[in-house]
Amino acid sequence: MKQIRVVRGALALQAAIFLVAVSIHFGLLFSGYGHRAAGTAESIIAVVLLAALVVTLLSSSRARAAAIAAQAFGIIGVIVGLFTIAIGIGPRTALDLALHALMLVTLVAGLIITIRSNAAAA
Repeated sequence: MKQIRVVRGALALQAAIFLVAVSIHFGLLFSGYGHRAAGTAESIIAVVLLAALVVTLLSSSRARAAAIAAQAFGIIGVIVGLFTIAIGIGPRTALDLALHALMLVTLVAGLIITIRSNAAAA
């Protein structure tokens, strides 16, 4: 029972980080960091993470699979984001790099925790 709470906490934290990034890229928190494409991609990842969180609350038999899939999707999205930064398409600020690093660390840690857990019990 405690393991599913940790998985849910990881998903909630990850979604919150993406929502902060969305608000930055849509100019809601800071000016000068707007980037609509990045904000849109981060919005999609946030929705996927939140959907997985909802699944963990509603279906204990699907909780672990949903969390793994959502976090893997997020990791792929962050890697694509880092690639766009590297080739000069995405925003290249220190804030963007720090956000991507934070996203990647929390997603990978959450994925490891989820894979190692028996999160099927609510």
